[in-house]
Amino acid sequence: MKKTPSHDSEGHRRRLREKFLESGLSGFHDYEVVELLLTLATPRKDCKSAAKAAMKRFQTLAGVLEAPVGELCEVAGIGPKNVFGIKLVPAVAERYLEKKTVCSDPVNNAEVLFDYLYHSMAGKSREIFKVLFLDAKNRVMATEVLFEGTLTAGAVYPREVVKKALEYRAASVIFAHNHPSGDPEPSSADLSITRRLVFACMSTGITVHEHLVIGDRRYYSFADSGHIKHMCRQYEQELVKYTGGNE
Repeated sequence: MKKTPSHDSEGHRRRLREKFLESGLSGFHDYEVVELLLTLATPRKDCKSAAKAAMKRFQTLAGVLEAPVGELCEVAGIGPKNVFGIKLVPAVAERYLEKKTVCSDPVNNAEVLFDYLYHSMAGKSREIFKVLFLDAKNRVMATEVLFEGTLTAGAVYPREVVKKALEYRAASVIFAHNHPSGDPEPSSADLSITRRLVFACMSTGITVHEHLVIGDRRYYSFADSGHIKHMCRQYEQELVKYTGGNE
């Protein structure tokens, strides 16, 4: 009996699912990943052409996953219903990595911290500034994006960071922001922002453990580079200068 298009589509879907369950995404083309996500909410319809069209328009898998819903729906074969899978899976992955970070010690587990921050921040078209608020045992109590857009020295307000930290009764914080260019090398504005944040936090007894700049599969650590320690010493010197050693 000659197979109908719907039977062909169902067989193809089954093969994709079985391939994933046997070996994960190893061996999948990026368009096949998108195709698999589209099938989650597309009953009995071939999604291969729509997946390839989405890849062509947005260039990369990350581009498809990060694309606004409205723009995705402009692609032939993608609509308000089957866009569900494309948006659900990244959101679940981010939640999973966030919870994994919360359950770990991010100060002493850089790999888990970077995995979470890279997934949630890399590939964004705009800069975002995120803060992790930690308790006295370095456990993450909360994470928040506090600022978005071009992060100049005038766009990040230390008082807002301190205010949030005090609301959470945080003992310490970790800062992170992304560079849409993919190059994590800090700018002079990044250095200035970090110095102001360290000074503001230290003035209220809040420890700054780290400031990570997230790039394309790379990051820059202000702690590893010695900047955080140097800024803490600068603050202490300034404090001695203005108090004469009498705090």
